[in-house]
Amino acid sequence: MMRKVLIGCGLAVAAGGVAFWLLTQPARLTAADLPAHSADPMRGEYMFWAAGCASCHAAPGAKGDDKLRLAGGVALKSPFGTFYGPNISPDPEHGIGGWSDLDFVNAVMRGVAPDGSHYYPAFPYASYRRMAVEDVLDLKAFLDTLPAVATDAPGHALPLPFRLRHGLGLWKRLYFDTAPFVPDPKAGAQVNRGAYLVTGPGHCGECHTPRNALGGPLAEFAYTGAPDPEGGDPIPNITPSDDGIGGWSEADIAAALKTGILPEFENFGGSMIAVQENLAHLTDADRAAIAAYLKSLPPRPSPWKK
Repeated sequence: MMRKVLIGCGLAVAAGGVAFWLLTQPARLTAADLPAHSADPMRGEYMFWAAGCASCHAAPGAKGDDKLRLAGGVALKSPFGTFYGPNISPDPEHGIGGWSDLDFVNAVMRGVAPDGSHYYPAFPYASYRRMAVEDVLDLKAFLDTLPAVATDAPGHALPLPFRLRHGLGLWKRLYFDTAPFVPDPKAGAQVNRGAYLVTGPGHCGECHTPRNALGGPLAEFAYTGAPDPEGGDPIPNITPSDDGIGGWSEADIAAALKTGILPEFENFGGSMIAVQENLAHLTDADRAAIAAYLKSLPPRPSPWKK
């Protein structure tokens, strides 16, 4: 009898292991999913700034042209441990110089490494998956023109069980979908352009949307701000509510993104400084589109505030 019980338990454990393995397998794009596209590095440079790549992948404290030396190493503290931006320079050993276009698209839009392992969602692929594939291919073409840096960034400092990447497949099943950006037919071209930039390459919701205990975004409170995981000032509400940007005009928002100067004549602080410096590379029209989209959001108070 005991032998049958042990065999049954063993079979149940094995079945559970197989189920876990299948449920956590990465979902990847195939070569057939890539469009026929002649990548344009100049357009890729624009996407580089729109997507804020330098903020995490340049060396800590980099200024000027050094922001284009993508050695990685910027630390991102979180409740799950500390993540470090990796080297994404064209170095074939330490960076992404050996990656194919398909490798890069799967990393950016699916959060899957060339070896098939899951990337942590500290890499904002949950937003980048809304990018047009053509924009991602252009981005890679630009990255390929940058200096190769032959150094490794630090490895992530994570406790168990967060060091076990395979379980991220379950997180993706809960919080990550692969639906592309779809323009709102009820909105105008300017608002839709802003929506693409904010929800896709700009990945604004990654910081400005609160998260649950598993790190999943609380969609019903999108853009209402959140406590700073690094212990600094709270991340602000950017909906047009009374405790958000309700008192800002579209022109105020666009000007702040261009100059870093807020309507109250204060300056952006914390990590928003680097974000603003990236967005200063965009056109006035795109900054105006971002402003128009943010002002079109439903005004929501910040429920996480005590």
